[in-house]
Amino acid sequence: MELYNKLNTILEKIKRDKPLVHHITNYVTVNDCANIVLALGGSPVMAEDKKEVEEMVSIASALVLNIGTLNERTIEAFILAGKRANELGIPVILDPVGVGATALRNRTVERILKEIKLSVLRGNMSEIKKIYGIDASTRGVDSIDNTLEGGQKIAVELAKRLDCIVAITGAVDIISDGSRVFSISNGHPILSSITGTGCMSSSLIGLCCGTGEGSLYGAVAGIMIMGLAGEKAQERLKEYEGLGSFKVYLMDAISSFSIDDIKKRGKANELQ
Repeated sequence: MELYNKLNTILEKIKRDKPLVHHITNYVTVNDCANIVLALGGSPVMAEDKKEVEEMVSIASALVLNIGTLNERTIEAFILAGKRANELGIPVILDPVGVGATALRNRTVERILKEIKLSVLRGNMSEIKKIYGIDASTRGVDSIDNTLEGGQKIAVELAKRLDCIVAITGAVDIISDGSRVFSISNGHPILSSITGTGCMSSSLIGLCCGTGEGSLYGAVAGIMIMGLAGEKAQERLKEYEGLGSFKVYLMDAISSFSIDDIKKRGKANELQ
């Protein structure tokens, strides 16, 4: 009951206050991220020039950093905006897209973790495992650690180490603050068939954290909303419709989202 009361409060505050979410994100999904925040009731801004990011984040409710299309210019913007957000107590969400793929991505994430206090780290299992210190491509490790128990262990230990919320998204999502752990079983495999659903999830987390109801509940809310919207969008598809229609229906589901969706269909559990 506590969880659903919190999620209800988050949705109410989004509709009432329209939190401003400052993104320094990638150009592949920037339009989707802006629209998903608007659809739920928030206000997005995409500013990445180092001459304005500190000023922009100063008026925001949350900051989302996404390394999907990484370059030296945005790296400096990440650091400037993140430090200013920390000074002001504004939650910072990091989406470490593709960490582990290149040395630049690894160094960038290492620098962000060293210089910026995160509120939420959200990634898929391979990304989180890389940050945790596991080579996700190593044979045998994946088969052990990609279980719910393995994900729970990684989320809890990494959350303690980084002193932030760790959210691992996948078939079953795992969110931990280092003490409490939630699993979410909403969503549909089709979500992985279009680009940007992870980025959009991070934007929704930023929006929910921007309500001031806490990063743990903000992460749970953002991830559950995306999963439930994916389910509703897939159910609308007719036999002759495909990914284009799904993406439109996904945005429709977000724009009409309500606490009743969570009460009727939400599959969140607190793990022991």
